[in-house]
Amino acid sequence: MVDVESEVPPLPPRYRFRDLLLGDQGWQNDDRVQVEFYMNENTFKERLKLFFIKNQRSSLRIRLFNFSLKLLSCLLYIIRVLLENPSQGNEWSHIFWVNRSLPLWGLQVSVALISLFETILLGYLSYKGNIWEQILRVPFILEIINAVPFIISIFWPSLRNLFVPVFLNCWLAKHALENMINDLHRAIQRTQSAMFNQVLILISTLLCLIFTCICGIQHLERIGKKLNLFDSLYFCIVTFSTVGFGDVTPETWPSKLFVVAMICVALVVLPIQFEQLAYLWMERQKSGGNYSRHRAQTEKHVVLCVSSLKIDLLMDFLNEFYAHPRLQDYYVVILCPTEMDAQVRRVLQIPMWAQRVIYLQGSALKDQDLLRAKMDDAEACFILSSRCEVDRTSSDHQTILRAWAVKDFAPNCPLYVQILKPENKFHIKFADHVVCEEEFKYAMLALNCVCPATSTLITLLVHTSRGQEGQQSPEQWQKTYGRCSGNEVYHIVLEESTFFAEYEGKSFTYASFHAHKKFGVCLIGVRREDNKNILLNPGPRYILNATDICFYINITKEENSAFKNQDQQRKSNIPRSFYHGPSRLPVHSIIASMGTVAIDLQDTSCRPASGPTLSLPVEGGREARRPSIAPVLEVADAASIQTCDLLSDQSEDEAAPDEEAAGAEYAKGYPPYSPYIGSSPTFCHLLQEKVPFCCLRLDKSCQHNYYEDAKAYGFKNKLIIVAAETAGNGLYNFIVPLRAYYRPKKELNPIVLLLDNPLDDLLRCGVSFAANMVVVDKESTMSAEEDYMADAKTIVNVQTLFRLFSSLSIITELTHPANMRFMQFRAKDCYSLALSKLEKKERERGSNLAFMFRLPFAAGRVFSISMLDTLLYQSFVKEYMISITRLLLGLDTIPGSGFLCSMKITEEDLWIRTYARLYQKLCSSTGDVPIGVYRTESQRLTASESQISINVEEWEDTKDCKEPGHHRSLHRNSTSSDQSEHPLLRRKSMQWARRLSRKGPKHSGKTAEKITQQRLNLYRRSERQELAELVKNRMKHLGLSTVGYDEMNDHQSTLSYILINPSPDTRLELNDVVYLIRPDPLSYLPNSEASRKNSVCNITGHDSREETQL
Repeated sequence: MVDVESEVPPLPPRYRFRDLLLGDQGWQNDDRVQVEFYMNENTFKERLKLFFIKNQRSSLRIRLFNFSLKLLSCLLYIIRVLLENPSQGNEWSHIFWVNRSLPLWGLQVSVALISLFETILLGYLSYKGNIWEQILRVPFILEIINAVPFIISIFWPSLRNLFVPVFLNCWLAKHALENMINDLHRAIQRTQSAMFNQVLILISTLLCLIFTCICGIQHLERIGKKLNLFDSLYFCIVTFSTVGFGDVTPETWPSKLFVVAMICVALVVLPIQFEQLAYLWMERQKSGGNYSRHRAQTEKHVVLCVSSLKIDLLMDFLNEFYAHPRLQDYYVVILCPTEMDAQVRRVLQIPMWAQRVIYLQGSALKDQDLLRAKMDDAEACFILSSRCEVDRTSSDHQTILRAWAVKDFAPNCPLYVQILKPENKFHIKFADHVVCEEEFKYAMLALNCVCPATSTLITLLVHTSRGQEGQQSPEQWQKTYGRCSGNEVYHIVLEESTFFAEYEGKSFTYASFHAHKKFGVCLIGVRREDNKNILLNPGPRYILNATDICFYINITKEENSAFKNQDQQRKSNIPRSFYHGPSRLPVHSIIASMGTVAIDLQDTSCRPASGPTLSLPVEGGREARRPSIAPVLEVADAASIQTCDLLSDQSEDEAAPDEEAAGAEYAKGYPPYSPYIGSSPTFCHLLQEKVPFCCLRLDKSCQHNYYEDAKAYGFKNKLIIVAAETAGNGLYNFIVPLRAYYRPKKELNPIVLLLDNPLDDLLRCGVSFAANMVVVDKESTMSAEEDYMADAKTIVNVQTLFRLFSSLSIITELTHPANMRFMQFRAKDCYSLALSKLEKKERERGSNLAFMFRLPFAAGRVFSISMLDTLLYQSFVKEYMISITRLLLGLDTIPGSGFLCSMKITEEDLWIRTYARLYQKLCSSTGDVPIGVYRTESQRLTASESQISINVEEWEDTKDCKEPGHHRSLHRNSTSSDQSEHPLLRRKSMQWARRLSRKGPKHSGKTAEKITQQRLNLYRRSERQELAELVKNRMKHLGLSTVGYDEMNDHQSTLSYILINPSPDTRLELNDVVYLIRPDPLSYLPNSEASRKNSVCNITGHDSREETQL
């Protein structure tokens, strides 16, 4: 039996029980071996290789020393030639033997020994197993030819005067120079341009050729003319320049043969060098070269990083960036990974841009390219996303990487980043300014539904303009619209301002009203010196301090304004009242010239707040209390401000019982879930109970309800339909502004999301009775072979909706602003053609807002998100613009800051008459600050036949009372677009008119023309009726009610436009929509419920004739 203990091996010494008790003290006696790594690098050869080759700085020193030795050897050769006396005779021995002094021989031998030793050492260190590869190298052969004879002469003194072609060391010097430049680049961690290296090689090659030819001819002519070095230099320059004077020529056949050989070498070597240089020059033209370090340190520049540079994006950036006077001396460096296209190249060759714009082809992810752009010295870096891609998330990922790369390379460079998707914002929170496209897009689309043309208002505010657009137009609305479009947002410190300094210690609304009355400027916001938050219209309880920063809307900033007092009005006999009968307010003279505005200061003496001049005329001779406008108080009085409770609507107290029951379903609070990181929490209306997911499908019934179309739901308010491709996170910014807490519950519109828009789905979702339909540009159409065709599908779909549902208000978002001219397109409409010509003229005058006179854009029915690119560019000069725009759109909510809303002027409000009196009425009653007017006017009959509809009965009743001028206008209108579209109908109508003219009286020609027009209009109306029948039949097929479908009610005969900060004397018109910045209701929240009810009772108890219900 084998012993078990003999089978088990003993434990190692360190694991014995004694060692566990006494500690691990026996490790010193263990059989351990110390291992040294990388021993091959400790050999003598590896150390030499490290010093001579691998180490960058020591290798650079060796190269420099070698280069100096070669130059010294060439210099010693020249000294030897100069010191040598020309010998008499023409023996061939003069070619092989020279006169060399002993000291000179000693220097040349020393140089040869050092050079040969270094060459052999470097050959040994770079030996890789093939010795013939080292020996047959041209530099090694030249070194042997120039060094070995001198070393042999040490042991054989008779060979000391042997001729050695030491001048060939110039080629070794050239080789050493190339290696030295490469080591220099490695040592300083900097890559010089290949263009510099190629130019250096070309120059060195040319110098070596000339030096070799000079020394060779001079030596070979020792048996001929005995030329000196200067004569040889003269001969070489004349020969290589192809001039050939012939006064100096070689005589001996060796020198002639040498010249032939050198010319052949030059003909081979120099074209190769020039070809490489030309190739590199062309490549540099494509890549853009470098932005010099000296210019970066002495001049200011910004860097624009884009994925692909389009001409529209480039011109928008340059026009907006250089619109500011203080940026005229800045350079713009464009860093783009793609090659510059032909259009961009032509634009950048214009002298105005060629001197200030530098294009670099490179990637922001490469430090070398960021170094070329001198990103660390840049004043700012703009990183723009490529929106013309199908995968917008991928485009955002590229933008994020660029932002990270720039921040890593230049941490102190301010970043201005454009992102597409809101869920990607949190990746670039470190950026100084960020504009998220989908956030702004959906917020503007939402506000367009409740505040018409908000997108146009914001677009005009963020564009730089001087208000000169449309001033040459014969139409008055275009002049007024163009002049008001020059208003922008500016800032100034209160104590430094002429506009606002006198209002220190007074309320915000008092300062806003009186500054507008006196200077024509609109004070919209303020910021404390010790606070970063901007407050839009903080309300009448906000008292202005001297150090507050005021934000105002005006034609130009105060620093570019000159002021003049208007004393002649005081000397005249005209009364000082605002109104005297139908008289108008004194007009504010706003003269925009060369960036300076001259403003006439109005008489600011105290005037009575109410009186007979402000009252409505007495009707029927009855005495009645006249409505009046209270003065705006310097310091707010709690009793004079209408309070608003956050948790209840004032309108709810007057609501019907069924409306109160419906309102009980809603509660106010913050959304429980945020769709993405970085969304601003907004207090809004919420449902008391969460709706099941199955109930969100409007076209399908579920176990909770059996409705399958919008009509069956019985919504009290009209619908808002959103036609989008996908339900992205950006829709959150569409819903929240429409459900904000400050909107009354009875005005909340149901929102229907339509992910596809065939006719059946449109009819089911209630398009026939919807208030607005929002069409979002589809991402799948972004990428097209032709850039401007990206909007083709959206435009045609909207045009179809416009033809089928002419009374529907359609709000569209496009990719390219140039495509807005196709919205509600009418081929030969005279008025549209006139607007097209006006747009071209404005573009020729250099306007950045040439598209502003297009009727769909002016009315706020279409906009392009690319117009908001200027918001990011303006932030470089106005860093507050993004914050103010987000507050206006409701993307950010700050306690104490107001919000954008609107009110409509009704017949009961026309007694206010002017914008100045409305300003006073709002500031004194509700604390609202108006910032603009949305006006709708009837379009003239000369616009288009498509806008004229006259029936035969009306014409027969009124034909006798028509004036000749009216007949002429109808004749003009009869030659419109639709006649040319139907030539057969037109031919028959003209034949009918000729028959009438032959049979009728003298005026029958005019009668025929009118009847022809009526026939055409009836034909066009029948086409509308045909479309209406198509829609009605489809609705009946789907089981939908056709009640409410109005096929003839359209808005083609009206035009709408915006007046931003109009002058105080602007007359109010019926149906004007006034844009207001309303104070935050939280500011007026009473301390107790009882005080809230008392305040409401006090307000509602006043006589309705004393307060205008706006």
